[in-house]
Amino acid sequence: MARVISVEAERFPIAGTFTISRGSKTEAEVITCTISEDGHAGRGECVPYKRYGETMDGVREAIEAMWDRIAGGISRIALLDAMPAGAARNAIDCALWDLEAKLSGTSVAAAIGAQPLRALETAYTLSLGEPEAMAAQARANAARPLLKVKIGGDNDIARISAVRQAAPKSRIVLDANEGWTDDNIVANLAFAAELGIALIEQPLPAGKDEILRHIAHPVPICADESVHEADNLEALVGFYDAVNIKLDKSGGLTAALVLRGRARELGFGVMVGCMVGTSLAMAPAVLLAQDADFVDLDGPLLLAGDRVPGLVYQGSLMSPPDTALWG
Repeated sequence: MARVISVEAERFPIAGTFTISRGSKTEAEVITCTISEDGHAGRGECVPYKRYGETMDGVREAIEAMWDRIAGGISRIALLDAMPAGAARNAIDCALWDLEAKLSGTSVAAAIGAQPLRALETAYTLSLGEPEAMAAQARANAARPLLKVKIGGDNDIARISAVRQAAPKSRIVLDANEGWTDDNIVANLAFAAELGIALIEQPLPAGKDEILRHIAHPVPICADESVHEADNLEALVGFYDAVNIKLDKSGGLTAALVLRGRARELGFGVMVGCMVGTSLAMAPAVLLAQDADFVDLDGPLLLAGDRVPGLVYQGSLMSPPDTALWG
């Protein structure tokens, strides 16, 4: 029986406002791809990202352009050559993984050697704001073991100080989203080291990070916008200490597994992260993150309402996905 494909645009309100250095949003806009065969349906969710030139309409059209090849039985491996990395390929790839699991009766976790799955401690993200507002966010979440703090402006030293004072026991990851400059990065890194910051994500714009090769890294520096696929990694050696793997950047779990393996070979630390999406988007990333050094899969925690069934969070501890959700 030929596969049947459907694509749906969905919106999930965020609890409040989510702000980073590039702007704010109040809802998660996602595209869900469903591929059905022999009475079984596989689903994959992606989050189109404007930073990479993606739109809801564009991603939907890219998925629809693949309908004939999906219906004809294209494999996940062939999909890597048929589409570029990005959100559209991620939705199709994850839907294919889910469908294969349902058709075969073998879970994705078993297929990739990730069993037994364990619960993971995820970071919880604090939005960018004025120091006092960020301190209030940190104080409300000070019991969480790992906080990810959005920064990226002229007043970051004050923000970092305010958050650290409000959450003295939490490990902290700073995410500048390309918001620092050659003029302030040395001072910001030194201050972050003084306060015991665990990791700093993408301090400088992708492609404008040459200074990272020549300055000290008193805190490990993680590439995010600078890395999408395994082919990007060789060029990052000497600049970054870790890489943030997101399925929407790599274009699915298949490519992300390759990226993770190559990152380990080259000596990079690994963070598995996410865009702001639902539990359906997080589920395959939970499998990928089983051996990650840092896990940032808090998307559902930032939403006013998640899918049902969704992932189960107890504080920051995230249980493995039930196969009723995905995989």
